[in-house]
Amino acid sequence: MYIDSHCHINFPELAARMPEVLAKMAENKVTHALCVSVDLPDFPQVLALAEQYPHIYASVGVHPDYVDTPEPSVEQLVALADHPKIIAIGETGLDYFRLEGDLEWQRERFRTHIKTSRITRKPLIIHTRAASEDTIRLMQEEGAGTDKGGVAGVMHCFTESLEVAEAALAMGFYISFSGIVTFKSARDLQAVARVVPLERMLIETDSPYLAPMPHRGKMNEPGFVKHVAEYIADLKGVPLAQVAQQTSDNFFNLFNVVHEQAHEKA
Repeated sequence: MYIDSHCHINFPELAARMPEVLAKMAENKVTHALCVSVDLPDFPQVLALAEQYPHIYASVGVHPDYVDTPEPSVEQLVALADHPKIIAIGETGLDYFRLEGDLEWQRERFRTHIKTSRITRKPLIIHTRAASEDTIRLMQEEGAGTDKGGVAGVMHCFTESLEVAEAALAMGFYISFSGIVTFKSARDLQAVARVVPLERMLIETDSPYLAPMPHRGKMNEPGFVKHVAEYIADLKGVPLAQVAQQTSDNFFNLFNVVHEQAHEKA
């Protein structure tokens, strides 16, 4: 049993193939997936998928890369998150890789999501790229972690240093690895994955992007998350079944999804 803790199956290239995507999930024993929101105009599609399929869950939030999109307010996000299939806030965070200039708006957007998480008690899905110092600083300042009364969450598609991972772990966050960890060039990330405790790890696809080996270069989909699990198991020298079970348990625990009910519905 595997769980894709972060995917975008509402994106057109996957939504158009939904029966095939869901069949491939079942074929590869991927029992659940979290479809992650990136902006408010497309949020209804994300929620609709979660409402239609018992084993699909959803988040609400606005990605830090999205410039020309409606800016969310705390009140708006809190209202949208008031739904049993919305289990997380995000994805949110900071991304200084693609954008230049005054990015204070991005930091304010991040603060809005952290405040929403604290109010709703729903975990954060955090994206950080070329901005780890500010990301950790804002997480600490706004009390995102369990150490400061927040509910923590997950550092998704993690590609940062061990120091960043340790700072997030200290705040109660989980670390999620995507197909990037399977790439031959990702030696530094593989070293981090060896150290991060399995008890604090999630696996994801971030589909339709970043397909893991042996599918690199192809369109990614939730069914491929098993390859991430296989690589992690080999990297850590533990049985694949242990990685599958622990990362699934971690998902249920972090996002407060009732395990037995989830199985019955799936």
